[in-house]
Amino acid sequence: MASELEGRLKTATELGTSDVPAALEQLKGLVLEDSNSDADAVRIKEQAITQLCELYIKQGNAQGLADLLTSLRTFFNAIPKAKTAKLVRSIIDAIAKVPGSTQLQVDVCRAQVEWAKTEKRTFLRQRIELRLASLYMQVKDYPAALALIGTLLSEVKKLDDKLLLVDIYLLESKVNHALRNVPKARASLTAARTAANAIYVPLQLQAEIDCQSGILCAEEKDYKTAYSYFFESFEQLSSLDDPRAAQVLKYMLLAKVRQDQADDVPGIISSKAGLKYTGPEVEAMRAVAQAYHDRSLQTFQDVLEAHKTQLVDDVVVHAHLASLYDTLLQQNLVRLIEPFSRVEISHVAALIGLPVATVESKLSQMILDKKFSGTLDQGAGCLEVFSPAPPDAVYPAALDVLDSLGRVVDTLFARSQKVVA
Repeated sequence: MASELEGRLKTATELGTSDVPAALEQLKGLVLEDSNSDADAVRIKEQAITQLCELYIKQGNAQGLADLLTSLRTFFNAIPKAKTAKLVRSIIDAIAKVPGSTQLQVDVCRAQVEWAKTEKRTFLRQRIELRLASLYMQVKDYPAALALIGTLLSEVKKLDDKLLLVDIYLLESKVNHALRNVPKARASLTAARTAANAIYVPLQLQAEIDCQSGILCAEEKDYKTAYSYFFESFEQLSSLDDPRAAQVLKYMLLAKVRQDQADDVPGIISSKAGLKYTGPEVEAMRAVAQAYHDRSLQTFQDVLEAHKTQLVDDVVVHAHLASLYDTLLQQNLVRLIEPFSRVEISHVAALIGLPVATVESKLSQMILDKKFSGTLDQGAGCLEVFSPAPPDAVYPAALDVLDSLGRVVDTLFARSQKVVA
């Protein structure tokens, strides 16, 4: 029986290179055939399922993969639960490889959760629910993600499954960070690290923890520590040849720019590890570093426009680049108004190449933040810049005198106590 199945699998594999629809039909017939479920037959069917997934991915047929998952439920009842969990998760991973299938993944995960509940497959259900919470985060349904994570946490804590706990806490940290709730994100990450300390953590998961630590350090403007975490994460992912290493390298370069060390960026990119991941992500950060080095607002805006996918669509990078743009704008305005004691706002706007309203708003904010001394004459449309006032020596001297008087009074009081005694 096994040899017959192997022959059919080989025929379908050969067909896959020339006639994909025919190969799909043969493989589906092989997988769904109600034959004996001995070890060899199960192994051959697993291989057939893997090939089916590859062909569906090649076709971009995510719905076909979802239908396959539903039709395999009879087969799943005949094989061990561990194999079922592995196959279900691999098919869901295959659906994820088809572009634009996020909503379908959500629907498939919901259906599989219900099936796992019916079949009382707790191990599988919890892992699919974790995947579902991750998908909720991708579609920006944060309340649903947090609600599902909360339910999962209460269950998994009772089971004391440390590895799953690390995954859940890490996802909770990411969701809270997406909601800009940094204190809660930090608390969840600390809980993930505490759980991870008690077990062996796979290298890939450790890299994710380090990357999240770097992101949160960057939120707190501790870019030096953030760079260290990103570097650790990059090395781990690079050793696994994980494509996410390119994104972490981008975060590393961003941390360098935010440390005002943009000159180091070309050196990191041209290093052995950096050259391995040369691509759009890295080139985008090279352009940002160059624009920052040149202190050019126009070049900075052009870079954001040219590399919109890598910079603007990445939530982590975009938040820091907005702050970086603000810093550049302040530096340029201070440099432009330095020679003047009174200057028209429209002239400053023309020099910097920005709308008058934007420049006026920024100047008023800088005056309030005491970046320079001045006032806006809105009637005349002018900015008056004052010379920095010399430090007044009267108040520090007065404080010194009062301090001395305080010590004299304390000494006299101590002596009077001795006399009374």
